[in-house]
Amino acid sequence: MEDCYQVYAVQYGHHDRTASANFVGGDPHDRPMPLDYFVWAMVGDHGTYILDTGFDAAMGIKRNRQLVRPVNEGLKTIGIDAAAVSDVIISHMHFDHAGNHAMFPQARYHVQDAEMAYCTGRCMCHEPLRHAYEPGDVQAMIGRLFDGRLQFHDGDSELAPGLTLHRVGGHTRGLQVVRVKTRRGWVVLGSDAAHLYANFEQARPFPSFDSMTDMLFGFDRMRELASSENHIIPGHDPLVLSRYPLARDGVAGVVRLDAEPAS
Repeated sequence: MEDCYQVYAVQYGHHDRTASANFVGGDPHDRPMPLDYFVWAMVGDHGTYILDTGFDAAMGIKRNRQLVRPVNEGLKTIGIDAAAVSDVIISHMHFDHAGNHAMFPQARYHVQDAEMAYCTGRCMCHEPLRHAYEPGDVQAMIGRLFDGRLQFHDGDSELAPGLTLHRVGGHTRGLQVVRVKTRRGWVVLGSDAAHLYANFEQARPFPSFDSMTDMLFGFDRMRELASSENHIIPGHDPLVLSRYPLARDGVAGVVRLDAEPAS
């Protein structure tokens, strides 16, 4: 189908935690509720686009996160050579979305004006606001700016036919989601606009945010952009791996998001 993409979620990391850490106000049951870490790939006639770049083994140790598989190895299972990728979208500049600096040497990076202004401005004077940012990630992005490999976006923009970027904010000042046309309709890759299905399905925000107002309205915006709520993909929910089919038989942790979910 014209302007349609194959869309993949590629798990690269994992973090054990309980439900109380995943919702504003905690959770009365406080059951185990881990997070998985993903990057996403969109493959179509207009090219291959990667959303987010993850973290490496050293950062996993520093941040007490488990590296399940290096990002480039996960991409390789679906035939993508990270060194040849021409376009990388960064949803936001947190350590688990903007690392692996040397992995995409040919790529032009796409970020929102508001995100770069946020992570290089006065908000970073406050430790609670800068905690999830890594100086090396920010410095690497500035290096790409001076190398001519950084493209800024301000709000909504079309990156390619069937692929658009939309700033929703909330979790960070300049967080952007990706709307991508697939064989089953418009899928929205929410990244950290919602960490878990429960965040937007139950209107229970994740407790890390720049603006709770923007986060809640971001849930509404994703619903407007997607063909249905069933077309919204959260950024860290292990349920993604059970709801969608494997991209390749025998290869765990990589699923097709352009296929119909199991539920």
